[in-house]
Amino acid sequence: MANPFRADHIGSLLRPAELLEARRAHAAPEPLRALEDRHILRVLARQRELGLDVVTDGELRRTNFMSDLTDAVDGFDTADAVARSWQGDGAKVSSVTGIVTNKLVQRRALTAHELPFLRAHATGPCKVTLPSATQFPAIAYKRGITDQAYPTHSDLLRDIAAIIAAEMQALAEAGIPYLQIDAPRYSYYIDPKWRAWLTSELGVDPDAALDEAIRIDNACFDAARRPGVTVAIHLCRGNNRSHWYAEGGYDAIAEKLFSELRVDRFLLEYDDDRSGGFEPLRFVPRGKTVVLGLISSKFPALEAPADLRRRIDAAARYVPLDELALSPQCGFASTMDGNLVTEDDQWAKLALVADTARAVWR
Repeated sequence: MANPFRADHIGSLLRPAELLEARRAHAAPEPLRALEDRHILRVLARQRELGLDVVTDGELRRTNFMSDLTDAVDGFDTADAVARSWQGDGAKVSSVTGIVTNKLVQRRALTAHELPFLRAHATGPCKVTLPSATQFPAIAYKRGITDQAYPTHSDLLRDIAAIIAAEMQALAEAGIPYLQIDAPRYSYYIDPKWRAWLTSELGVDPDAALDEAIRIDNACFDAARRPGVTVAIHLCRGNNRSHWYAEGGYDAIAEKLFSELRVDRFLLEYDDDRSGGFEPLRFVPRGKTVVLGLISSKFPALEAPADLRRRIDAAARYVPLDELALSPQCGFASTMDGNLVTEDDQWAKLALVADTARAVWR
C-alpha cells in the first residue's frame, strides 16, 4: 500500500510541568480537562508546524501508555502492584499498572475521553494508540489473587484482547486513519533473561507464548481492517524515565513475527546497540512499511543527519527505500513523568525526523 507517513512518531509527548502539578494535586475534573485541552491544542499545532505526516494528542490525558484501558475497566487494584525491574543509569524508576483482582468489567470506551477533541482539532491525519493485550498477563497477573478470577494467564489475555479488539473496531469505524498497538512484551522473546523468566515465573513456553501473542494481536488488527485505515505495531524494549528492561536484536523472532503479524507498519526500536542490526528486516514481506526508530527519545543529544541517512541506506539493503519511514525509537513519555529530556529536546528530535524524511523521500 502507499506510504503516506514518512515522518512518524510513536505517540506520547512530554507533559508540561503545570499539567503534572495539576495531576499530582488531584485537580478537579473540569479545570484539569481545560488544561489538557489547551496543551493538546498546543502540541497539535507544533506537530503541524514541524511537518510531521501524522499527529497525536501526545497521550496527554493518560497517566501512562496503558491507562486508557486500566482507567476504563474495573478489576485492577493498584494496591497489589508488583515492582518492575528497569535498567540504565540510576534505574530508580517505578511503574504502576495494578494487579487484576476480579473479573474485568468495562465501564466505557477506552478512548471516549480523548477521541472527540482529537477529531475536532486534528486538521490532518491523526493516530490513536492502544496497548497490546499481551502487555497485561506479564505485569497484572499475580498467583493467589488473579487466578481466583482467571485460572490461567491465557484466560486473562483473551478477555483483555476482546476489549482491545472492540475498541480498534470502533476507532476504525469512526474513521481514524492510523491505529497503532504498542507491544513492548515481544522483547521478552528476544532477551534470554526474559525468556527464562517466562518459564520460571509464568510457567509458559516462550515459543508457545509468542504464537499466542501473535494470534491475539492479529485478532485486534483484523477487527480494525477497513479501506483507508493503517494498522501498525510498535515494538520496543521498555521506556520509562529514559530506562529500559530488555535487550537483543529481532533475529530470534523475526521470521515468525514479520511474516505472521497482519499489520501495515512495523515501528521498530533501532536507536542503540541493544536493538541489534538490520539483517532481520529481510523477513519483512514486501508491501509493508518498516518505520526505523533511529532517533532516541531517551537522551537529549541530537543525532547527526548524515548518520541517519547512512543508517537508512543500510536498512534499505533489506527493505526497499520506498517501504521505509523514520521515527524516534519510542515515545517521549510512555509514563506520565516522561523521559529525561526537555520539551526543547523533544521538538528538536521531531524536527529532525521531519527534516530527514523530507530530505530522503522528497
